[in-house]
Amino acid sequence: MNKMNIKVCGMRDTDNIRAVSALDINMMGFNFIPHSPRYVEMISSMAGIIPDYSEERLAKGMQKQEPQPVANRIERVGVFADDMPQTIVTRVYNYSLDYVQLNGSESRVMIENLLRTLKPDIQPNIKIIKTLSLTTQQDLEQCKEFEGVVDLFLFVPSADEEKCQGKKPDWSFLEKYEGTTPFLLGGSIGPEDAQHLKQFNHPLFAGVNLNRCFETSTGVKDVAMLCSFIQAIRS
Repeated sequence: MNKMNIKVCGMRDTDNIRAVSALDINMMGFNFIPHSPRYVEMISSMAGIIPDYSEERLAKGMQKQEPQPVANRIERVGVFADDMPQTIVTRVYNYSLDYVQLNGSESRVMIENLLRTLKPDIQPNIKIIKTLSLTTQQDLEQCKEFEGVVDLFLFVPSADEEKCQGKKPDWSFLEKYEGTTPFLLGGSIGPEDAQHLKQFNHPLFAGVNLNRCFETSTGVKDVAMLCSFIQAIRS
């Protein structure tokens, strides 16, 4: 495995966002799915992860020099499921999202049309994560539709297996994954899984998606627990 990317998803509490942002993570996910218990209508600039872009956009409009990117900036991921393209475009613009994560039944054609809308004027560097529910090797056939149009897959266990307690998913069948798109593992990953994940080996394994197994309450992450997991998996 190359670099272990750590994505913390389901963030919405201002203070918690600020605290988690101080950890050694790569991506932070914000849920824009209205029926989700982690749905966020608005991300406050007080959280630190979403700055006020008014001056930046004014500078662009006046052809001034653009602000230089911040080193090691946490990338912002907007999570959607079967949403209207215009809604996604609006969120990408308002929050300067780096990634759009699609958790629904979105097709390749839908994604291609979305990218044509976003590039190059709205967000020229936008990247796409497609979430796929996998249980067996046969489920890997789903990946073929999205090769060449998405930047990352997020592989999660099927809904009936996605639990923080009890049996963990067996990802051994992923050794048969022969696609070209890197993937994250998600679903029921918890604090006790760091050593197991360090032993998982695939050239396109790009990292992990952490969410509810690290929560003290819905949408609020246990910072100490995250910190311990990150230290363990990066050691």
